[in-house]
Amino acid sequence: MALTEKDVDHVAKLARLEISAAERELYTKQLGAVLEHADGLKRAAVEGVQPTAHVLDLFNVLRADETRPSLTRDAALKNAPDKSKGCFKVPKILEQM
Repeated sequence: MALTEKDVDHVAKLARLEISAAERELYTKQLGAVLEHADGLKRAAVEGVQPTAHVLDLFNVLRADETRPSLTRDAALKNAPDKSKGCFKVPKILEQM
């Protein structure tokens, strides 16, 4: 089944897009080519191929948790605009109930 300009108008309406006649013609060709390619995938030989959720093997890419030297409290608070009792002081964001 070939894609028609009416189909493109319908898709544009669903996407709330206004398209010109030239765009309609262009998109009809482009979307038709995409659908033809997708239809061609149906004919791919996949007998004996196991279904997968991901094409690559998945593995944990995070580094191991290790303690490392970091900033001292004084160094971290050095440029803080407002601090109190060794902590950053920030404005309230919740109202009292």
